[in-house]
Amino acid sequence: MIDPSTIERIIDTAEITEVIQDFITLKKRGVNYIGLCPFHNEKTPSFTVSPSKGIFKCFGCGKGGNSVNFVMEHEHVSWVEALRFLAGKYGIEIIEKEISPEEKEKQDDRESMMLVSGFAGKFFAGCLNNHEEGLAVGMEYLKERGYRRPVIDKFQVGYSPGKWDAFTQEALKNGFKAEYLEKTGLSINKGDKLFDRFNGRIIFPIHSLSGRILAFGARTLKQDKNTAKYLNSPESEIYHKSRILYGLFFAKRSIVQNDKCYLVEGYTDVLSMHQAGIENVVASSGTALTSGQIRLIKRFTNNITVLYDGDEAGIKASLRGIDLILEEGMNVKVLMFPEGEDPDSFSKKSNSESFIEYIRENELDFVLFKTRLLSEEAKSDPVKKATMIGDVVRSVAKIPDRITRMVYIRECAAILNVEESILYSEADDIRRKEAVKKNRHQYNDQQRSKSEKITSQSALMNSPLPEKEIHEREIIRLLVNHGSKELFPSTENHPEKPVTVADFIINELERDELVLSNVIYNIIIRECKNLIGQNMIPSEKSFSNHQDTEISHVAADLLSTSYDLSRIWKRKEAQVETEEDVLKELVPSTVLAYKSFLVREWLKDTEAKLKDAGDEESILLQQRYMILKNINMQLARQLGNRTVF
Repeated sequence: MIDPSTIERIIDTAEITEVIQDFITLKKRGVNYIGLCPFHNEKTPSFTVSPSKGIFKCFGCGKGGNSVNFVMEHEHVSWVEALRFLAGKYGIEIIEKEISPEEKEKQDDRESMMLVSGFAGKFFAGCLNNHEEGLAVGMEYLKERGYRRPVIDKFQVGYSPGKWDAFTQEALKNGFKAEYLEKTGLSINKGDKLFDRFNGRIIFPIHSLSGRILAFGARTLKQDKNTAKYLNSPESEIYHKSRILYGLFFAKRSIVQNDKCYLVEGYTDVLSMHQAGIENVVASSGTALTSGQIRLIKRFTNNITVLYDGDEAGIKASLRGIDLILEEGMNVKVLMFPEGEDPDSFSKKSNSESFIEYIRENELDFVLFKTRLLSEEAKSDPVKKATMIGDVVRSVAKIPDRITRMVYIRECAAILNVEESILYSEADDIRRKEAVKKNRHQYNDQQRSKSEKITSQSALMNSPLPEKEIHEREIIRLLVNHGSKELFPSTENHPEKPVTVADFIINELERDELVLSNVIYNIIIRECKNLIGQNMIPSEKSFSNHQDTEISHVAADLLSTSYDLSRIWKRKEAQVETEEDVLKELVPSTVLAYKSFLVREWLKDTEAKLKDAGDEESILLQQRYMILKNINMQLARQLGNRTVF
């Protein structure tokens, strides 16, 4: 692990303008720099770099963060790899943190397993290219299937001999321990004897994002029905199939360049498409698509076209994957090949231009695809049609962006001949139920009990209104931008410690046991509280340089948000130069406005419940209503004495 002080030194030394200018051209504008965003196509610069804050922000695509985040995003590397890149640029020696014996053992185990996998990859490739059996059986099969040497070599395809322990004996002879042969799943222990997991099979190495071999997929060449056609490495310390996509190492650059990823099912589909000149393709390796795999693709593009076989299994696999892709806020299209065809067979009949043209002409938006497919099944059966409509709406409800969701609902209504209002209502109901489930998992028991004391479940969880998000965002914006600023001077009770913006906001929220609905905002508050507890002062860089990329991205966004003076100040022609000058009014007013909003929402919720309440429940609700009404009046009076900016 990189020592924390070394990380701090790298971040402090890596001047963000210097780092970014290595990749794009920047022009000075005022105190900041602007340029064309490298993450999306634009003609007018919307990419801004703030040297004073050490952040970048694109107001076109929304990407933002610090110098480490930029390298991660641009080069598609991990946090640690980005740190090492910057350390190399500035000549900073990487100091590794001293780790515990347990951590050291785990680290050594992982590296040993990686070395074994690397050796296995070379062994299998050598068998395919140099050994008599590999050439006669393995290479001959690949040639018959139409695969040429360049694509075979590129993907390091190999062959495992038919002998039961050929690889195991070779690995032991080269000094690799049996323990790691078993841990990687390359060898199986039966009756104190080690056997090869793969024998007599074509081997497809599975690579990490950085190109190291993590595991293998293997195809049998036997015609025996009792033998599994494909066999994969088992889960291990270095291989988690739900977080790996076959071919992504070879596809990532092309995915970025084309801003699109083709998703196929198997290893040979990937090879065939590469051979046809289409490189922005990855495979789920025959396993059900997972959220982790989709997020991997999302690092490189928001656009996916799913290419699956035209059989029933392929269609159902497409439908399952679509909902997961939508949930991640990505754009998804689907292409079904003609009956009897798959990406492998179809690509062998086409060059890249004709293949891409075919995809362009035949890929369908998921709503149209799913509706056509299910309509065919439902036909004139009203019960099946109702089920089909519910199925389609469930997919639409997965879309996080409200405007996109609205567009799809309109399209669905037109295709299905259903009133828009019915689909809106159904989609909103689905999203509310999902929000409740999500919140239950996100907060621990203590946080949930606090939340229940201050609000009814329907007001806080079921109705995450846009206005609520605006209030919460403004509170966190003030916290991130001005957390360390002095709000009120020291008091008699605390003569040595003035009240900062962070102190005030955290105390106000905790006093009324308020928990923000946005998970990242709550993490920022918790980080602030921890820093204060350690007698440290939260600053802008506490968040913009945070190791959690979600936090640093949110911080960059909030630090980039411009502040417009209230029209009241402008009308009075007051000489207010910065937001900092009005913090004593602005911070308390912002917190009060948030509390006032919550109370008004609880009042609405109580009124709604009173309409259907029984006698006993009605008395309790009336009491609650009067208490809330009184609190609302008090807050209104306090807000009346303040100016909300």
